[in-house]
Amino acid sequence: MSTFDFKDGRGAVPAKRHITPDGSKGGWVATTAQVSGNARVFGDAWVFGDARVSGDARVFGNAQVSGDARVSGDARVFGNAQVSGDAWVFGNAQVSGNARVSGDAQVFGDAWVSGNARVSGNAWVSGNAWVSGGTSVSPIVITGLLYPVTVTDKHLRIGCEFHTLEHWKENKRSIVEAAGFEYLNHKDTLKLVLKLAQKHIESVGKQ
Repeated sequence: MSTFDFKDGRGAVPAKRHITPDGSKGGWVATTAQVSGNARVFGDAWVFGDARVSGDARVFGNAQVSGDARVSGDARVFGNAQVSGDAWVFGNAQVSGNARVSGDAQVFGDAWVSGNARVSGNAWVSGNAWVSGGTSVSPIVITGLLYPVTVTDKHLRIGCEFHTLEHWKENKRSIVEAAGFEYLNHKDTLKLVLKLAQKHIESVGKQ
């Protein structure tokens, strides 16, 4: 039985290379972890601990899935991204770059977590939400509006518009109108979203 050191403090443990459909060797998978269905682990990716990768999921690049984390469906984890703890990534979600998803966090739907983002705790990132940059705390994600809303510790994203809260406050009318909407028809909803974002960012500053 081959062994591999996943650099988690446990030293070398029983593991094997995932074999891709073309017969080539993929990433390392600990014997305690499981890759099933049509899932693929390739490149220099690691899957260890009691992690599970299933369905048509793909883990590649230098990505790592560990702990009791689950990656399933058509989800993609790649780049230097890490999914750990009891986190779940499923649906068509993507986690990339240097992003970290941990704790009991869930990323699903068509959501994308990238850059240096950190999604943790009991956070849910879903729908078409996009969390990126230097986010370091659990974001707030609002669905059911005309466009999905994501509030991080520094920014507010509505639809494809991603700006700091101050930029939104100073330019809300021009942002809305540039997107082709009548500002007055969305003024009240936007006011509530900005107020929520302000409260969230203030609470983060006190942590």
